[in-house]
Amino acid sequence: MPGTNLTRDEARERARILSVDGYEVHLDLRSAVQSVREGEGAGRFHSRTVLRFRCSEPGADSFADLLAPEVRSVVLNGRALDPAEVFDGSRIALPGLAADNELVVEADCAYSRTGEGMHRFTDPVDKETYLYTQYEPADARRVFTTFEQPDLKAAYTFSVTAPEHWQVFSNSAAGGDPEPVQDGLTWNFTPTPRISSYITAVVAGPYHVARDHHTQELADGRRLEIPLSALCRASLAQHFDSDEIFAVTKQGLDFFHREFDYPYPFGKYDQAFVPEYNLGAMENPGLVTFREEYVFRSKVTEAAYEARANVILHEMAHMWFGDLVTMQWWDDLWLKESFADFMGAFAQVEATKYGAGWITFANRRKAWAYRQDQMPTTHPVTADIRDLEDAKLNFDGITYAKGASVLKQLVAYVGRDAFFEGARRYFKRHAFGNTTLADLLAVLAETSGRGAEAMAEWSRAWLETAGVNALTPQVVTDAAGVITSFAVLQDAVEAFPTLRPHRIAVGLYGRDADGALVRTHRVEIDVAGARTEVPELVGLERPALVLVNDDDLTYCKIRFDEASLETLREGLGDIADPSPTSGRGGSIARALCWSALWNLTRDGLMPARDYLDIVLRFAGRESDIGVLQSLHLQAKSALDVYVADGGVGVGGVAGGVGAAGGGVRAEWAGLLAEGALRELRATEPGGDHQLAWARFLAQTATSPTELQLVHGLLAGTARIDGLDVDQELRWTLLHTLVAAGEAGEEELAAELLRDDTASGRRLRSACLAARPTAEAKAKVWRLVVDSDELPNALVEAQISGFQSAGRRDLLTPYTEPYFDVLEKVWGERSIEIAMRIVSGLFPKLVTTPETLARTDLWLTEHETAAPALRRLVLEARDDLARALRAQECDARR
Repeated sequence: MPGTNLTRDEARERARILSVDGYEVHLDLRSAVQSVREGEGAGRFHSRTVLRFRCSEPGADSFADLLAPEVRSVVLNGRALDPAEVFDGSRIALPGLAADNELVVEADCAYSRTGEGMHRFTDPVDKETYLYTQYEPADARRVFTTFEQPDLKAAYTFSVTAPEHWQVFSNSAAGGDPEPVQDGLTWNFTPTPRISSYITAVVAGPYHVARDHHTQELADGRRLEIPLSALCRASLAQHFDSDEIFAVTKQGLDFFHREFDYPYPFGKYDQAFVPEYNLGAMENPGLVTFREEYVFRSKVTEAAYEARANVILHEMAHMWFGDLVTMQWWDDLWLKESFADFMGAFAQVEATKYGAGWITFANRRKAWAYRQDQMPTTHPVTADIRDLEDAKLNFDGITYAKGASVLKQLVAYVGRDAFFEGARRYFKRHAFGNTTLADLLAVLAETSGRGAEAMAEWSRAWLETAGVNALTPQVVTDAAGVITSFAVLQDAVEAFPTLRPHRIAVGLYGRDADGALVRTHRVEIDVAGARTEVPELVGLERPALVLVNDDDLTYCKIRFDEASLETLREGLGDIADPSPTSGRGGSIARALCWSALWNLTRDGLMPARDYLDIVLRFAGRESDIGVLQSLHLQAKSALDVYVADGGVGVGGVAGGVGAAGGGVRAEWAGLLAEGALRELRATEPGGDHQLAWARFLAQTATSPTELQLVHGLLAGTARIDGLDVDQELRWTLLHTLVAAGEAGEEELAAELLRDDTASGRRLRSACLAARPTAEAKAKVWRLVVDSDELPNALVEAQISGFQSAGRRDLLTPYTEPYFDVLEKVWGERSIEIAMRIVSGLFPKLVTTPETLARTDLWLTEHETAAPALRRLVLEARDDLARALRAQECDARR
């Protein structure tokens, strides 16, 4: 559609001449539940926007943004414009602007089934309809007429007409009781502060609402009263633990008020858990939206509660980093996402009971960053974002997790007090405005005492260059085992050669009297250049384990000397925690070692089966449940794509496309399943670890004996003491049986009768797609690629089931069709759905040189394809090439 992809240059020009005073937006949502004949608006709602703005160059032309199937009228400064002439489907031309302008647009907008704009969902349990909006980065234009860019902030006054039994929420509080109208009520909301269009929000429907309030004592003695609410669909109310959500919310508000010294600026604080959500959550001020999977229907581990708490605090940090102060353009997206990611973990550790947040950060968030930063499409933390398609793809591991890791390094560099004082000045100086990197560096130069040049140098090294460094210890000893030389070596890949300054801790670990590996020495140093001598460690006895980046102060890949690597192979589980961080247990040192071993495996420097062997030997001794669950995910990934399966493809590379993933891969799947069953029976009954091992058993079970046990657990004829086979676990076990051809449509239909809910339908959809038949795979292709009828949640479910690893021969025939449809999909689908199809259906399990060659051919023949599309294919290609290299390494084992 012309004009949908707003460019940075267009946004700059519009911001140069326009400034916005305010919006009045009225939405009539009664059609969401009305039964009307097809073609008369069943999928549409009425939107009326009054937009008041100024133009610094009277007589200039500009445009407003709107994605709508029909525009009824456009009135600019009292003059009616012909919609057929000024509206092209995505933009409204605004000719001959005055100094002061009023634009009035009446339009019929479309309800969404893709999670973009105004998403509509009907609950299969009670047939009630629920609506919510999701706009980032540029989908407010699907709901009302707007200037869709972050630096044209304005005050928004929303009014919403909805069915009378509904609840309606927006960013600000309702200004009195709703007004009765025919077949509904109209809710009038007070004006918002000046905010960007992408963080405006409306949530409407018969939601279950829990309410609370929080009193905040401010530094000047004032009391700030913050009304709180938490909402979910009515059919989920029985599972809704709002008290726990409110507890974390209050702890977060206390923490951020204390550290930021700027009162929460948006009045109330609502948190809505909504269905079929594309993201984890979204920081709409005063009305944060979350994916409703954070309402736990069945037993989950403590790691799930910790993850939810982290997301709550991440979004809360955005109230300051992103909502109060917003980046000028998406180049500086990191100014909100990196800070929120870092502050979410920081607040979680310091303000809540989830004190193991840095262990999770080291093990999971940074793994995401390391993966993204080693792709050919990696980019600096502060990126070059040419347009909205670029922006959409930049919500990635660099912008979130690498940026957060860099900020952790920054705190070590400037000191905690200087960092938070810089944040305080930043908020006060730029409140309700827009900023760039230079604005942040200016306040940090003031507060750190390091000066503008030092901060600029730090920024150039960490924010304005791409790639990840590796740090390796070099230890030389004499015949008696005494260290005579110790250095830290830093390297970088040829494509991204920057060597960065690092503030790190080096830990030496030795055996104590009980055989545990404990830290015996720790030294903090500044690493610069390719080699940094550490004279403080000369003269000490050679330790069993050297851990560079102990305590995870910097962002780097850790390597080991040979002696340390051998220690890990024989005793990783023996590492004790030198500084316990939580009653949950766990060790940041162990987590760092696990992370480093995974990076060695991904880099093709350690055979995948060596990694799996270490997992089998020591994962059962991992006390941190979050680390354990990460190990399960990584072990499954190593099994699926990094293990050489015995069959050799073209070029001598193990292909692994056997009908049932036979050979070596099947053998190791059996070993993993045996280990899972052993740990399942040995762990504490009813505990988190038992549940995690039960799920891992389901992921790896392939033999008749294992599948018989899965059958028995599902039917209730087999029992594991303490294991509650609840509804979510039932679907997991059933998915295993279906993917193995041991269950089918009849069993799935019976299970849906037990759980005919939105979650049940989504999980059944994934199971149907996982069936090991050509007919099942063909049906997925028709539903996802050839049709656009499925909502986003079912598209995701179908793709996940399609990519089941058991029958790779069924996926091979779709390699050529995949490349044939790429440009068509990109051109015809919304960007959210197109991204899912392009990334999700790439033939990642067909790990052969032929697949790599076909990918390269497409890239060569489509050099002029949309840059965002090429980026997705390049990233999938990189994963495939990495898998082939890892299989080569594993084949040499």
